[in-house]
This record gives sequence, C-alpha cells and structure tokens, in this order.
Amino acid sequence: MSERPSYAKQMVGSLLAAVLLVLIVVALVTAKIGPGPDATEIRERERAREERLEERQEMREERREDG
Repeated sequence: MSERPSYAKQMVGSLLAAVLLVLIVVALVTAKIGPGPDATEIRERERAREERLEERQEMREERREDG
C-alpha cells in the first residue's frame, strides 16, 4: 500500500502554497504600481495646474478684449 500524507501535512502544504502565491502577487502588483507621490509632489502638481488654468483664463480675456 502507498502511504498517504496526513491531513495536517496537506493543510500545512496548502497554506504555505497560498501564502507564497499571495506574497508573489503583492510583490508584482507593488512593483508595477510603485510608490505614490508624496504630499509635496501633490501640492506642486496642483500649484502648476492652477497656474496653467490662470494663464489660459488670462489669454481668453485678452482675446475677448482684442476681438
């Protein structure tokens, strides 16, 4: 007769495999996404966006005055 692994060994093996898969997926997703911008970068982007918006509005006003 062939020996079968016990239920406990099967459970431990399955849990280890599941943990390993989760760790691999987390590592892959994190590597693709990367760290997000910090608060300073976010403020700088927002400030630059606001400046561009103001410049566009000024250009529109100048066109209206000229036209």
